[in-house]
Amino acid sequence: MIATTSHRNVPSVELEGLDILWFQVSGTLCNLTCHHCFISCSPTNKTYGYLSLEDVEKQLRLSVEQGVREYYFTGGEPFLNRDLVPMIERTLEYGPVTVLTNGTVLKEAWLERLRLAAEASKFSLEFRVSIDGPTAEINDPIRGAGTFDRAMEGIRKLSAFGFLPIVTMTQTWEDSQSEEILNQFRKTLLQVGNDRPRLKILPRLKIGAEAERTSGYETYEKITPIMMEGYDASQLLCSHSRVVTDRGIAVCPILIDSPDAILGDTLNEASRPFELTHGACYTCYQYGAICTNPSSKLSQDS
Repeated sequence: MIATTSHRNVPSVELEGLDILWFQVSGTLCNLTCHHCFISCSPTNKTYGYLSLEDVEKQLRLSVEQGVREYYFTGGEPFLNRDLVPMIERTLEYGPVTVLTNGTVLKEAWLERLRLAAEASKFSLEFRVSIDGPTAEINDPIRGAGTFDRAMEGIRKLSAFGFLPIVTMTQTWEDSQSEEILNQFRKTLLQVGNDRPRLKILPRLKIGAEAERTSGYETYEKITPIMMEGYDASQLLCSHSRVVTDRGIAVCPILIDSPDAILGDTLNEASRPFELTHGACYTCYQYGAICTNPSSKLSQDS
């Protein structure tokens, strides 16, 4: 991967290959209002809207010529989009699928259809469930009262249908507590039938609601041209990924609220380089492409 420098002496990253395509299927609409959400999703945030099944099918066809090898569904809460199940069924004809969900609105009828679709596909279907701690006392102040129990019920349902969800948690505790948190979470997951716990810790992204909850990025938390010298830029999501939204093609799922996030109306238009001017770029620089499954240096899979 080659990092370049713009005329403003700001490092930028080329799109070397479109390996991963994201679908922002529920826009910024979510049934929860999490206090650390980096794009401030909520039941009333309509900055971005839903994608239709036709939108997804069109981009799937176009993705073939782009060489896309993997697909992600995100939001907001993807399962608020009533067409999500057929979207996933269709996408499993093209490649591996990962769905990012808060796990609180899952229906067994949906999971039965998805189980059958996964069994019929030669590609994998993964679920990433966001729960920010192994207890309600840790999770609920961040994600809302009662969300821990609802999310754990979602884990129970996924496990009952043969899925092995990846539980992702944003670190809101001290580093010294991580081992204890992870061990406690494994025990908690075993209690709901998740006998092979998979855990991934994510760093805080200090934008959106999280910037209001704690603080935003400091001025020094930016990537400089010197920092990119000798750096493997393939660790950055923007070097091999783009996001389909109802407003165009975005550079990554983290920065969609930024004015420069939408790179074009088509995948071809959005293949241009992206300047790394954001504090969130600094976090990705530190930890790798944190949005994808195997990327984060803080990831802990058991």
